[in-house]
Amino acid sequence: YRGVYDREKNRIELFAEDTSHGQETRVSEVFAMDDPAWKERVGAEAAAAHADDIELLRDAGEAFDRAAIDAGELTPMFFGSAMTNFGVQNFLEEYIRLAPTPAPRNSSDGVIAPDDEQFSGFVFKIQANMNPAHRDRLAFIRITSGKFDRNMSVWHAPSGKLIKLAQPQQFLAQDRQIIDTAYPGDIVGLFDPGVFGIGDTLCDPAHKFKFEDFPVFPPERFARVAAKDTMKRKQFVKGIEQLTQEGAIQLFEQVGAGLDSYIVGTVGTLQFEVLEYRLKNEYNTEITMQMQPFETARWLAFPDGREIKP
Repeated sequence: YRGVYDREKNRIELFAEDTSHGQETRVSEVFAMDDPAWKERVGAEAAAAHADDIELLRDAGEAFDRAAIDAGELTPMFFGSAMTNFGVQNFLEEYIRLAPTPAPRNSSDGVIAPDDEQFSGFVFKIQANMNPAHRDRLAFIRITSGKFDRNMSVWHAPSGKLIKLAQPQQFLAQDRQIIDTAYPGDIVGLFDPGVFGIGDTLCDPAHKFKFEDFPVFPPERFARVAAKDTMKRKQFVKGIEQLTQEGAIQLFEQVGAGLDSYIVGTVGTLQFEVLEYRLKNEYNTEITMQMQPFETARWLAFPDGREIKP
């Protein structure tokens, strides 16, 4: 790669050769499209190919439309390489400009707006073993309204109890730092002893409510999994439970089949590879996996709503 063309600003940015393997910001020069200097740098053949590509984009591509982007109908495309620090600064500048403001969220008590003074947030991700040496488990919350303060006590909707939010963290790649405050739109990581679940609501005790549930995608692929080594069943069960709580898999038990194996459901086949890899590397457990012919899983009920029990 030699450079980046900015369609909106109609300019070319050419980068110097990277000798730091992405450790330093790459030197670049910006040229107007009608400046012949950039064509001399890249050569006549590359300049001609670029002109053809831009003409194709104008005829077949979509014009920039901020309203369509905000509505999720159009996605801006950026080119670059984080490994070589190529085009990263361009992306970050545009990301800051285009990123939407914190959005309101529906709840059992109406719409919660970001400018509401009372704190609220929800758990959108749980991740275990981010630090394998400590076997930690973190719950990530997105703040919806109000101000987050370190060591504040909030109402946890599923348990109905007050929970103190100690040691809040924010992440940048592999770096972590303890924070004291955060605001709507921010993401905060909290150590989780097994209390939190995906979709949990956290809010000010003076204004208790529950955010609307997350959508759950029905599984389309199923497999029966079991531990290869029965002596490692404890690690196997712990790993399966953890990955289920994270939302990486959905767990099913077949009546009368015993507890030596589980039926695992996923949306795609790649999740089975993730399951196998994480059980082996994080829980030291290898598994056997038998793909099942099922395509859907449904709850059965009588017409009056009563559950049909086997």
